Amino acid sequence: MSICLRRREFIAGLGGTAAWPLAAKAQQQTKPTIGWLDYRPGLPPRDYIEAFRRGLAEIGFLEGRDVTVEYHTTEGHLQELPALAADLVLRRVSVIFAPTTDSALAAKAAARTIPVVFVMAADPVELGLVTSLNRPASNLTGAVSLGTEIAAKRLELLHKLVPATESIAMLARADDSLSQVETRNVQSAARTLGLRLLLFNVTSDSDIAGAFATLVERQAGAVLVGISVQLFPRFDQIISLAARYGLPTMFFFGSAVREGGLSSFGPVLSENYRLAGAYTGRILKGEKPTDLPVQLATRFEFVINLKTAKALRLEVPPLLFALADEVIE
Repeated sequence: MSICLRRREFIAGLGGTAAWPLAAKAQQQTKPTIGWLDYRPGLPPRDYIEAFRRGLAEIGFLEGRDVTVEYHTTEGHLQELPALAADLVLRRVSVIFAPTTDSALAAKAAARTIPVVFVMAADPVELGLVTSLNRPASNLTGAVSLGTEIAAKRLELLHKLVPATESIAMLARADDSLSQVETRNVQSAARTLGLRLLLFNVTSDSDIAGAFATLVERQAGAVLVGISVQLFPRFDQIISLAARYGLPTMFFFGSAVREGGLSSFGPVLSENYRLAGAYTGRILKGEKPTDLPVQLATRFEFVINLKTAKALRLEVPPLLFALADEVIE
């Protein structure tokens, strides 16, 4: 099991309390502890952490003063999540925060009584995490970004950007629970749109480079980037390869478009982290997860990078310009 070790950098960079040394923790036993259960490499994205903190603060909890947050990650190793979740249970943290679908599944399997607050993109009812959105009826609740539900919409928008193409490639991760649900939805949407979907399972940098070489040979006209969190650290590589081969891209995160990707459509994820932080605070105040309905994302953004479109010699239809929430020039 791997725990993120760059704690001094984290504290210095964000001015907050990360995973405390044992001696310091012994002096803080009166404070509730939130165990952040993650598997993304490195530290959690800064804007997500700050949004989570804002939610906690809305309920009266300031990290460091009123509550301790321990940030743990398996550094990209999915198979280690169950052991890390079990460790948090043994440590008797007050709440487990699970910011991905797979971490939520691991937390549910390990924690029978400890409250779990999640942020995820898949349907938690379909995955068996809760019995219903309105009445979770378990020790889990949280916020859902509807990432898998809008997968069809992302494919549709990408098709409208490149209406002449007949084949679209999708980069996904076969062993990621979230990616599996998304892939099924994209496959169904491709059939409806009459598109040929070329699916590539990517787990490493070499997989991505190989996928691009193959999809170019197979004459894919655009690339849909899956929402698996394992792809986050590889956005730069994907954007670079897409530019090299002259391929339009569709991401789930607006940040990828601001870094050079062509387009994205997805929720404003920081809002979900804020909602999760507020739910965590309410649970620390005594409310039960069963009484806190799962919240659905209500803010979505469609982002287009006009500079990238011009580099690709792509004419963006006026209708898509009108639909865009942000156009980067």
